[in-house]
Amino acid sequence: MSGRCGEANLPLLRCRALIPAPTNERQALEREREELPRQIATYQAELDATLPGQTARRERFMWQIRRVHKRMAEIEARLSGG
Repeated sequence: MSGRCGEANLPLLRCRALIPAPTNERQALEREREELPRQIATYQAELDATLPGQTARRERFMWQIRRVHKRMAEIEARLSGG
């Protein structure tokens, strides 16, 4: 598989062409900021669908929601220059 991108007939150079062009840091942060609310909605839906007795599962989704909120705050601070 050396020199290949995971598929037997796809050379590495062609695989790199499939990766989007790198963006600057601000564009990357703005893109991530747009994606984070969807992540929260997904985790919240999973949390809502979790049965009350599934404590470990509930705690994991609550932790993930807190983590995304923290990341959103970090992104806002970096974009505002803080």
